[in-house]
Amino acid sequence: MIRHHVVIIGSGFGGLAAAQALEGAEVAVTLIDRRNHHLFQPLLYQVATAALSTSEIAWPVRHILRKRPEVTTLLATVTGVDTSGKAVVLEDGSRVAYDSLILATGARHAYFGHDDWEQFAPGLKTLEDATTIRRTLLLAFEAAERETDPQKRQALLTFVIIGAGPTGVELAGAIIELARVTLRGQFRSIQPGEARVVLIEGGKRVLANFKPELSDYTLKSLRDLGVTVELGEVVSAVDAQGVVYGGKRLDAATVIWAAGVEASPAARWLGVEPDRAGRVKVEPDLTVPGHPEIFVVGDTATITMVDGKPVPGVGDAAKQGGKHAAAVIRARLAGDTASQPFRYKHAGDLATIGKRAAVIDFGWIQLKGWIAWWVWGLAHIYFLIDTKNRLAVALSWLWIYLSGQRSARLITQGEAEKKAPLKEVTEP
Repeated sequence: MIRHHVVIIGSGFGGLAAAQALEGAEVAVTLIDRRNHHLFQPLLYQVATAALSTSEIAWPVRHILRKRPEVTTLLATVTGVDTSGKAVVLEDGSRVAYDSLILATGARHAYFGHDDWEQFAPGLKTLEDATTIRRTLLLAFEAAERETDPQKRQALLTFVIIGAGPTGVELAGAIIELARVTLRGQFRSIQPGEARVVLIEGGKRVLANFKPELSDYTLKSLRDLGVTVELGEVVSAVDAQGVVYGGKRLDAATVIWAAGVEASPAARWLGVEPDRAGRVKVEPDLTVPGHPEIFVVGDTATITMVDGKPVPGVGDAAKQGGKHAAAVIRARLAGDTASQPFRYKHAGDLATIGKRAAVIDFGWIQLKGWIAWWVWGLAHIYFLIDTKNRLAVALSWLWIYLSGQRSARLITQGEAEKKAPLKEVTEP
């Protein structure tokens, strides 16, 4: 018996949820991703700020699906989709045929027409991004320790984050605490506590998707921590020396981009017109217009909720989308071809501000302060993949909470030291 072949592109929240929801169905599944791991992206900023290690928030996909013999995992880069031939095209020119296709390819950084800024202001989407930012942060303190020019030293100790959504807010709080608590007393020529963290936001509020009272609390909390928050200011230039915003020049050796994202090139692969963020405009059941066998979920798709608002680009929406696509495929295999519109259920918005405060909006209730921080922490630990990681993250957070010390402060990813080859030793 030839099984219905489901190809899933992307092993993030949406792709993994779809693969797991297809367990027990009469299907063969091929999961394709250019990375070999599933990443718990909400905690990526903690790797970037030396609170957690990479292995605590990422898991090999093959390990997660090891008990699923019907699932084949391919480490490969997708370059296109042949919709007429019903095949996915890989970078080496090979093809993977499908009966149903689920695109869960996520999003990448968007620089609003200034792609040249990326080399000076990296974003935070992958483990590589996080470890690169961590290296940049820690090297800035090391360089400042050796710098004798006061102006250059101040630039090295100035950290700019562009965009005050959850990622920007969480980065700002973590970096200021890294400087003022974790690194305190560890340098001789500088005082890390003198570091300046500047959060720049073009809108009028931080956390614009939260209720105004929670945004106001977050703003006050950030400023109480020592973060400089610039609202209503648009960045007009980014270069190796810093940024320009509101007509002002700010010298900074470290700039991080947290201002926007755009979808993967899935719309181009499918030959459909994307929205302004590059997302595929899908049907109510998450399928591509004219191609009921192709589903698009998560950040790659755009769809509105019952109230007319777009489904947010968060991990839970991707999970629900992946599960829905799997449910539709299972129903079709059972002979039910009736339309099944996707119904997104918003669980709430969460953001942490340093190690003792957070804001949570569940819709029916709002929390802030240390109670919200504990709820935020428990929620994130619960959604980690396995017990080992839950324990490791919980212990790391407890240690940081009690001591202020972060255990992942290793500067890595540099080029290996080049050594001259050993000379042959001959006896006289």
